[in-house]
Amino acid sequence: MRLAIAHHDARILDALKRIVTAHAGYDIIWIATDGAEAAKKCQKDKPELLLLDLALPSLDGSRKTNVIMKSCPCPILLLTDSVEANAAKVFEAMGHGALDAVRVSVEAPTGKLFGERDIIKKLATIGKLIGKVEPQGKTPYKVKTANSELPPPPLVAIGASTGGPKALSVILAALPRALGAAVIIIQHLDEQFSRGLAEWLDSQCGLNVILADEGGRPKIDTVLVASTNDHLILGADLILHYTEEPRDYPYRPSVDVFFESLARHWPRRDLAVLLTGMGRDGASGLTALRKAGWHTIAQDEKTSVVYGMPAAAVELGGATDVLPLERIAPAIMKGLGRK
Repeated sequence: MRLAIAHHDARILDALKRIVTAHAGYDIIWIATDGAEAAKKCQKDKPELLLLDLALPSLDGSRKTNVIMKSCPCPILLLTDSVEANAAKVFEAMGHGALDAVRVSVEAPTGKLFGERDIIKKLATIGKLIGKVEPQGKTPYKVKTANSELPPPPLVAIGASTGGPKALSVILAALPRALGAAVIIIQHLDEQFSRGLAEWLDSQCGLNVILADEGGRPKIDTVLVASTNDHLILGADLILHYTEEPRDYPYRPSVDVFFESLARHWPRRDLAVLLTGMGRDGASGLTALRKAGWHTIAQDEKTSVVYGMPAAAVELGGATDVLPLERIAPAIMKGLGRK
């Protein structure tokens, strides 16, 4: 895979070059130390993956992501030295089209790169996602289940990837605090950023946005966000669980895995939404839900940062409606019987 690195810190650049070149299959085609240089080099020689510093001089990673995705779009992995301090910028950049983010920093006094293992895992995962490494097929997940006597609430299930955080904030901000339904979100995002995503979305809307815990249940007027690198599923007991299976699958957490668990176990016929994202995750799951009687919505091409996942769902016949982003919240309200 042809990689490019844009980072302001020479120590991190040296460490990244060392660990990337130590693994077969990766070729660094260029390096930049500021935003203007990165944009110029990207236009001349577009990489298959750009490792982009969130604190890049001249233009930070968020604005630079926007510029690059408009002028020479390519997959982008964000690099940040702090999860907590830069969460909002990470989600803003992902709204412009960055695939994911990983924390990297140089540990003093050893000079060792913090996050080395995470970077290699991310490179492998993104390689599968963009088709440079063949992903393995999904394998069935297993979970102990039991019957539940609690009546289930109306449910809105949402899946998203590239561009998802911004799209999610637009939808949630347009929904009322007293929604009268539970919402569960599967966003492709490393678990170290999941709490920041939940807190950021919570600040953008009137609904209560929290992380989905193992053993939890869908809650009225509460948005649950998948919170680990394992897959969130709904068991036959109507309780939420996390599972490693399928293990060798590039989308984590997987929208398909969650949607398909709903098609198996959720007793109601509710609403599911598939938003902007690269790849096909969520397409077969949305199709399974539509076949099971759910009302399914796919974001349209014009308002998608990357029209991959929703396009795949439309291709499979999985979308009841294909809507621009600004019409999805009203469609959810209508589907719930609200004006």
